[in-house]
Amino acid sequence: MHPRNLRRTMSIRENGLLQLLLIDAACAGAVLALWYFVFLAYNRRKGAVALHWVQSACAGKGRIVEWRWLGSAHLHARFRFPSRCFENARVTMKFQPRALPVQWLVSCCRHQKETLTFEADLDRTPDFHLEVFRHRWCARSRGSSPGRDQREWDVCEPGPIILTTRTHWKQDPAPELNALMAARQQNVLQVRFRPESPQFSATVALDSLSDPQAAANFLTAMRELAAEAKAHPQ
Repeated sequence: MHPRNLRRTMSIRENGLLQLLLIDAACAGAVLALWYFVFLAYNRRKGAVALHWVQSACAGKGRIVEWRWLGSAHLHARFRFPSRCFENARVTMKFQPRALPVQWLVSCCRHQKETLTFEADLDRTPDFHLEVFRHRWCARSRGSSPGRDQREWDVCEPGPIILTTRTHWKQDPAPELNALMAARQQNVLQVRFRPESPQFSATVALDSLSDPQAAANFLTAMRELAAEAKAHPQ
């Protein structure tokens, strides 16, 4: 083959390969764009439904004054309550980052939950710091065998135990204990009390707010937790 024809053939093949690469890149970009907008719309619909449930639960007791999306996976809303039980109240919903495939994969690998966090200042400033994290562990025996310990174990449930880093523990820990026990009775993942703003925050799994009644129960639980955490005179 003549060198000129050979160069022409190689040039045609290179141009064809480049065109294929460009087509593949365009297709990949179109798929990613379609993925982003589809799951962005999904998160928006899910957030709108959850926000509607919370608004319905606040009927006559509070209302949404502002809401906005922070990115594709965070919804922030500010509430106003007629009573002084909650001030500067706000809700942040954290969804799975479905619109971003890599982040969604990482989130799924870490078993991260979709959550709703309620934050507010209280009418009376708490005089203590308290953070409650709810964890559950499940275990089971593998069965008994002749070579294993055959002793019978007595299982008992102890009362509340406090582990503290305070050097001077006050005589009446009622606010801490009442708030701790109230948080234990509610289906919350995390509760925090502190003198600084926001003075109160609680996080719950978004799946537990499956209907307006569940949202109403959650707000009732928030009021009960706030009532238990009111500062006691020293």
